[in-house]
Order: sequence, then C-alpha cells, then structure tokens
Amino acid sequence: MKTLLHTCCAPCANQCIEVLQKDGFDVTALWYNPNIHPFTEYRSRRNCLREYVASIDVPLIERNDYGLRPFCRAVAPDIANRCIKCYEMRLYEAARQASEGGFDSFTSSLFISPYQKHDLMREVAERAAYEYGVKFEYRDFRPYFRDGQTRARELGMYIQKYCGCVFSEEERYLKSSKIIP
Repeated sequence: MKTLLHTCCAPCANQCIEVLQKDGFDVTALWYNPNIHPFTEYRSRRNCLREYVASIDVPLIERNDYGLRPFCRAVAPDIANRCIKCYEMRLYEAARQASEGGFDSFTSSLFISPYQKHDLMREVAERAAYEYGVKFEYRDFRPYFRDGQTRARELGMYIQKYCGCVFSEEERYLKSSKIIP
C-alpha cells in the first residue's frame, strides 16, 4: 500500500515513517510547508529532511514553495485562528499530490505533535481526502513524539523551537519574555 506522508520536518517524521513501514506501507515523503518562516528556518528544516530520507531510502517529493506572501494573505483576516488555514494549505496539497500521484492514501507527520490541534487537522484531512477522492490514513502518532525527539537528537538533526509560522515564533518570544500583547 503506497502512502504519501506530508512531512513538516525530519524530527517529526522519523517515527511516523518507522510506524508506517512496520505496518506494511510503502512511504513517500512530501515536503510542502509554505507556513515556515523565516527562509533560514524553512531551509534548515527542508535540508534536514532531505538528508534524513536519503539516508533511509525513502523517496521525497518536494513542492519547494517558500510561501511567505500566500501564507500571510491566507491567515491575515483571522490571525488568531490561522491554524485552520495552515492545515488546509498543507493537507489539501497532500491529498492532491496523493490523488494525482497514484497513492493509495496520505497522512501527515503533523499528527505526531502534541502541540498541534489534532481534531482540527483530522477534520481538514478528511475533507481534503473526500475532495480529491483519496484515502486519508488516520494515525494518532502522538504516543511516538518523545521517541522521535530522542531519535532526532541521536542522529544530530536540526530541531526547531516553534511550529514554523511567524506568528507562533512571535508567541514563543512573548511567552519567554513574559510580554503580553
């Protein structure tokens, strides 16, 4: 069974890939993350993923759009609820790529993060699957999060400190400095 794994970063993907492969899936990774900013962060995550999947012989499809402007346009009307737009951008693209690429299903490494809005992501992925006529392979990878982080450290991977969007980076700095907007 061929599945396309939308991949936000190598530290989140390593356990997702391992679990899927153990369950008999032929995994191909997809890099499409127009939400990640600044460009140096985008490049660091992408390059780390490239190196990792090459080292484990997993194919990688790159939709290499550094999408600062489209992402900001999409979320600007409602920054407080930006996550849904971010999920829609990435999961709809994953569903489209899976459908057009002849994959049996798709999923995302986002489902490993305890910091993401899991139910919202699932709802968006199910809508995308329906629209593109491809199966969404639902997996709650959260129990593997710590193992994935440990493995990432063992492999010397670049590990980020925020989800990727400029607004989450801002929130991280505001929390650490105790500044309230």
